[in-house]
Amino acid sequence: MGEQEIIIYCIKLVAGGFAAFFAIMLWSKSRDAAWMSLVASVITSYAGTVFFMLRDLGVIAVNGISVFGVPVVTLAFEIVPSFFLILALFLMLKQSR
Repeated sequence: MGEQEIIIYCIKLVAGGFAAFFAIMLWSKSRDAAWMSLVASVITSYAGTVFFMLRDLGVIAVNGISVFGVPVVTLAFEIVPSFFLILALFLMLKQSR
């Protein structure tokens, strides 16, 4: 991993850490399903960033079950944050009607 990639990961970790921290703070203030889905999206996105960094550094080896040649864990960290965001937006739209 090059120096530029390490700098990008550090920036992502710091920014994602702040986002996850404030999402957890929001979680303690709101019990609404839409907001909780948004919080889950932010937290799983941050977990994905940490996972991809550890994978790229070689700390974690991704083996096991694959779907279309993509490891399930990698696929999950790519899809789950977007799923929670879609769910949050859908619930917010449903509440506003």
